[in-house]
Amino acid sequence: MAKVFDIRNIWVRRDGKHILSGVSLSLEEGENVAIIGPNGSGKSTLVDVIARRTYPLALEEYSHTIFGSDRWLITDLRPLIGHVSPSEDHFFRQSYKAREIVASGLYSSLGFDFHHRPNQEDWEKADEALEFFGMLDKKDRQMNTLSTGEERRVLLARASITNPPLMLLDEATSGLDFPSRADLRSVISTLINDKRSIVMVTHELSEILPEVRRVVLMKDGKIVADGDKDDLLTSSILSDLYSRKVTVAYSEGIYSAFC
Repeated sequence: MAKVFDIRNIWVRRDGKHILSGVSLSLEEGENVAIIGPNGSGKSTLVDVIARRTYPLALEEYSHTIFGSDRWLITDLRPLIGHVSPSEDHFFRQSYKAREIVASGLYSSLGFDFHHRPNQEDWEKADEALEFFGMLDKKDRQMNTLSTGEERRVLLARASITNPPLMLLDEATSGLDFPSRADLRSVISTLINDKRSIVMVTHELSEILPEVRRVVLMKDGKIVADGDKDDLLTSSILSDLYSRKVTVAYSEGIYSAFC
């Protein structure tokens, strides 16, 4: 089976501090993985490295292959990766309409300016993506008038508009209430069943879908465990990971945790 990506020996350093220290990670086609760990453990930086939005130290041992190649024009790679992360929260403050934000995903831009010329096909693709995420009736609403749940759906629609084979979801449902999280879990399940690979970063175990079997645990810039979630999502292991007592519960395919 081919690999979606294969990254070896990642070192990222900022302000004299190692954010990632010798991290390696790969993903097979059709595989999905959830990444969890304390704040500051390097989860978001790892996702940014996968997407080639952050570049590690150019060490001789470092390698990064994605979709079978180690060299890409970034304009060719962007449509193959759907990316939702907290770094995109500035979208929420925009006066662009939801439809414009989604369609601009075809151009890897924030809305449109004078050199963008969206055509009817672009608008139709945006409408299809908005309908998939239940937001077609809000397509003419300005982003800064939407609720948090509606904003998240628009960004997911934007990330999926190119039908990317890889989706990177970094805290994609943060700030949502329980019903909204459950609704988005259902939509993301549909993406997985549509043969896309998902890498999701989350602080909420309840966001790890039943279809996601693999879990990566991170701490202090390193991967400390990588395996089946039934083996790793235990009270004792997560207590060690977070350096405090954690109690894990399980019901109908969904895990949850509390301190």
